[in-house]
Amino acid sequence: MINFSKKKLENKEVLLGSFFELGGQTAVEAAAIAGLDFIIIDNEHGPFDIETTMSYIRAAELRGMTPIVRVKEISRSAILKSLDIGARALIIPCVENIDQVKDIIKWGKYPPRGERGFFFSRIGGYGHDPVASKGVGPYMDYMNNETWLIPQCETVGALEVIEEIAAMDGVDGIFIGPFDLSNSMGISGQFDKPEFKEAVARIIKACHDKDKFVMYYANDVNIAKDMMAQGIDGVAVSMDVNFLISGYKSMLKNLK
Repeated sequence: MINFSKKKLENKEVLLGSFFELGGQTAVEAAAIAGLDFIIIDNEHGPFDIETTMSYIRAAELRGMTPIVRVKEISRSAILKSLDIGARALIIPCVENIDQVKDIIKWGKYPPRGERGFFFSRIGGYGHDPVASKGVGPYMDYMNNETWLIPQCETVGALEVIEEIAAMDGVDGIFIGPFDLSNSMGISGQFDKPEFKEAVARIIKACHDKDKFVMYYANDVNIAKDMMAQGIDGVAVSMDVNFLISGYKSMLKNLK
């Protein structure tokens, strides 16, 4: 079990990926062949069930791309199952407060950092992975280090306690959701507003002060470049379906 993106972050490389909404293992492979570091399999807004998600994780693994799952909700079941089927990282939406983050860590990290239910799942080769064969303790330590929990900062509630969230043992990074964050701030889609820019800068500083990474959803390449210049460690650029539509539009424009 390898988190392909972990080494890149350690080498100070910016992670580049996209949201996965189309479905289909071939589409996962195509994203990996294109060179993406990660995809975010979207179980919050997307239509995927847990078994389908597992098949996409397998396809990503085979091509050396990090499978990240955005869970549908803050619940033990959503977090536990997504990790057991092989997600290398979870993005958890709609975080509002510290207590929710405590639950995320409790359900998503093995002891002593959390209370994740123990299971030699497929991510540990059902107990036959070399790490798993070393015993329960080494296996749990390895999984705690290799699987990321990434609360999403997309509410004013999370923003107000972002320093505390970033400092928590068990939080590996933060994902900024600009659209919902701007909605929560009462400035929907107004990303040039000083207060929004200050919020993003605050989140970045909170993460980097605690040696945590920070990710951002960018609607296009220009926004991605701007966020990278500001110190963002990973960018999810748009979603696969938009790249498909853009490709077809470009083809038709050149032929008509």
